[in-house]
Amino acid sequence: MSRAPSGPGASRLVNAVLLPGFHGTVPPPWLFDAVDAGLAGVVYFAHNVPDPKTAAALSAALLARRADLIVASDEEGGDVTRLEAATGSSYPGNGALGEVDDTDITERVARAIGHDLRTAGIGLNLAPDVDVNADPDNPVIGVRAFGADAALVARHSAAYVTGMQSAGVAACAKHFPGHGDTAVDSHLRVPQLDADLDLLRRRDLVPFAAAIKAGSRCLMTGHIRALPFGEAPASLNPEAARLAREELGFAGAIVTDALDMGAVLLDPGFGPACVQAVVGGADLLCLGNPESPEAAETAYRTARDALLDALATGVLPADRLADAGRRARELAGWIGRARATAPPPKEDELPLAVARAALRVRGNVALSSPPYVIDLRQRVNHASGSRAPHLNRLLAEAMPGLTTTGVPAEGPTAARADTALQGSADRPLVILAREPHRDEAETALLRELVARRPDAVVVLTGWPHAVDALAANTVVTYGSARVNARAAVERLLGGTPHGG
Repeated sequence: MSRAPSGPGASRLVNAVLLPGFHGTVPPPWLFDAVDAGLAGVVYFAHNVPDPKTAAALSAALLARRADLIVASDEEGGDVTRLEAATGSSYPGNGALGEVDDTDITERVARAIGHDLRTAGIGLNLAPDVDVNADPDNPVIGVRAFGADAALVARHSAAYVTGMQSAGVAACAKHFPGHGDTAVDSHLRVPQLDADLDLLRRRDLVPFAAAIKAGSRCLMTGHIRALPFGEAPASLNPEAARLAREELGFAGAIVTDALDMGAVLLDPGFGPACVQAVVGGADLLCLGNPESPEAAETAYRTARDALLDALATGVLPADRLADAGRRARELAGWIGRARATAPPPKEDELPLAVARAALRVRGNVALSSPPYVIDLRQRVNHASGSRAPHLNRLLAEAMPGLTTTGVPAEGPTAARADTALQGSADRPLVILAREPHRDEAETALLRELVARRPDAVVVLTGWPHAVDALAANTVVTYGSARVNARAAVERLLGGTPHGG
């Protein structure tokens, strides 16, 4: 057995697998020090990149320090965006793309997103989400998935990878081995995927295999307890990495989902999770989105010190750590060499055309005057970090005089409806919802509101599921991005219907 390295050599080995987050739009001193000590890269969150110009300046400062640094972010399109978090994404997300079901369009949209990322100096996109959304009650995937059919998800996953990487940005298929058939948000605790290996192969692994065949340079493991792998979440589990490597033939870099998420933060804890992830086959550790500048530095130092201790004691074999660092460097090398094969065509009209085509309209949804809007969407989406107010804002801009209200969080259904409807008399009524089927109380409230106002227009930003049984007049957008909102507002204002 080779002797574990120590001193600066050990520090560089450890830094070579870390992807920390940080606060602010200027790199803090500790981050520059880590870059100098061999840090693999960084992950941007919305607070780092309030606009594309700021993102480009931040990336330029980091890459000037070291040109082979991996600069990563989540830019799925649709509900999950970092570069356009303040305004909402300019691009439809996977749900809308899957509904339209044109792989050429998916490839073109991904290429356009990749071009934006490349312009901002970002070389690794932690997308696409290739989960098969098999459980309608899934609280965190939903319209981030292309759909619930494995074959459909697979062909769009491959198209997305092809489009993204043709723009010179590495793609990352997630959340291995599949987050779609789960009913728990891994930001909070560990989801259980109760599928045996045969079902995984027939459903959840199909899109991953397609993304890998398309050349995806990266794969993200999820904090998901999968039945065939035992108790440890896939992100910490050597069986998950073995399946990806040996059965699916993945040779690129495996990155963990954020290690500050509730699924692993309490058990085994942040530092131990970092160690177990690398021992289990991860090549890059996404350390997550810190709450403060101090928390960011603490997270980095905790991860680094945990790995150093594990290396010194032999818990983390030096060969495994070196192998992880090699794959991380190979990814960085690909990003450095990658260039778009040709300037992407202008796609200014494509995103809105897709959002229009994805709309599903039923009944009479045209508004004759400024409406009274009741927004039932109370749950924050942990992945997107917002309640997506873009539809409310665009509708208010288009129809001055609009009134928007929420609903009481608790109380009898009839009383909540009474409160919500105050002031709505003699005005068109619009009810905004995301996925009411996931909440019995929300479904009951929606049913009560529509019973009192059968003329109400329900705008659903998630999957439709049983909304037709609840309302006669509906618009389904398959996403909460700004472009989805714009398409919906056009339709509410009497535009030509699109979709089926």
